[in-house]
Order: sequence, then C-alpha cells, then structure tokens
Amino acid sequence: MTAPDSSPVEDVWAPLRRTTQARIGLGRAGNALPSRRVLEFKAAHAAARDAVHDPLDVDAFSGHVDALGFGTPLHVRSLAESRSEYLRRPDLGRAPADLSGLPTAGPGHGADIGIVLADGLSPRALTDHGTGLLAALVEELGGYRLAPPVIATQARVALGDHIGAALGVGTLIVVIGERPGLSVADSLGIYLTHLPRLGRTDADRNCISNIHPPDGLGYRSAARTTAALVAGARRLGRSGVALKDTSRAQLAGGPDPITA
Repeated sequence: MTAPDSSPVEDVWAPLRRTTQARIGLGRAGNALPSRRVLEFKAAHAAARDAVHDPLDVDAFSGHVDALGFGTPLHVRSLAESRSEYLRRPDLGRAPADLSGLPTAGPGHGADIGIVLADGLSPRALTDHGTGLLAALVEELGGYRLAPPVIATQARVALGDHIGAALGVGTLIVVIGERPGLSVADSLGIYLTHLPRLGRTDADRNCISNIHPPDGLGYRSAARTTAALVAGARRLGRSGVALKDTSRAQLAGGPDPITA
C-alpha cells in the first residue's frame, strides 16, 4: 500500500493575496475555516470596533497640526454629546454645538479654501494619517488663501457645511475618518464642496476615498487629485456630479474634462 503524499500543497492564492487586502482563498479545516483565519477575522473585527469607539486625542492632534505652521487649529464639536449618541443619531453629527470660536472677520474670513479635519467613524484614521495628508494638501494648494484649520469631533461630513459657511470660504475640504471594514480600519476620505452652505447634499460634493498608505491611496496622490478638483470647481462654479477628476488627464497631457 502506498503511503499518502505528505508534501506541502502549493498555495495558489498566495500571489493574489499580495495584491489585495480582501480575504480570499482562506482554506478549510474539515467543515470550517482554519483556526488561524478565524483568529485573524476576530482581530480585524476588534480593530474595526476600536477604531470607531476610541476617541480622538484633540490636544495631541492639534499640536501636530499646529506644527505644520499654517495656522493654529480651531475646534468645533457637533451636537452629539457622546460617542454612543453620535452613532445612534447621525443627524446630531451634522450640526454644530457652537461656532462662536470661528473667525467671522479679519484673517481667514473669506479665504479661498477651508480645511476641516473630522474624526468621523474612525478617529484612528485621523490620528494615523491626518497630519501627513494635511501637509500634502497644504503643499499642493499653496497658491490659495487657506483659512485656519478646523478640527471637528463627533462629526459627519455635513457638519463642514456649517463651518464653511461661517468661515466664508469659497471651497471646503473635509478630511474625515471613513467607516472601518474588516480589512481596513484606518482609512481617510476627502469630501470637497464648492460654495458650502446649509442644504448641500452628497450630489454637491466630490469624494476621494481609501486614503491609507502604504496599502491604500497615498497622501501625495490624494492631494494632487484634490487640487485638480478645486481648480475645476472654481472654474466651473460648482462641485459634485457636474465636476470630474482632471488630474489623470492632465498628467497624461490629454484634454481637461471638467464636466461630463
């Protein structure tokens, strides 16, 4: 009787796993997943929960932002008084508790661009990537007048409309922690709104997502795309569904497809 072959089985999924964070080819142990894969899943789930619930250290983050040297950051809180309330009441995360600390006259008022750094559904993402992305944005947007940066906590994207309107900026950029998944817990998104004001909807915004180097979009690439969208929005007079990303076409030397 021939002994069974005990040599290792080639893992045909290994090359694909190096190109994606998706869980593919997990294998099996009897009728279940291998213990290692089950433990990896539980660890990813725990990381996603922690990313949602761990609060942003505003003082420490403000210090990092201030060190960039383009303005002392201001702080705005939403009407959500706790993380639990923020998760249960998205509407409260879209409205400010108080905007009296924002400048209404003098330097910053009427600036070309305002930048809001919001904790969103992943304060961890803002902690990990917010300063690096902000530095890249400031460099790419060097030709514009920038309002003082604003840190927003317990914040949804639409909170930026209140802040942008109060600052009187022409274009608002909201950098926000994206909802964690089971493969990425520290991803940032950018939402750009031209002429921000109350009543703007998602159709009035442009989004750049999945910013979390080295596995996701890099800071420089995200900042260049944002700068191209800002330039397009200012020429077109609006953002959202009418505005297209021009950065790739410009790099290729092609036409500038601002609108569809």
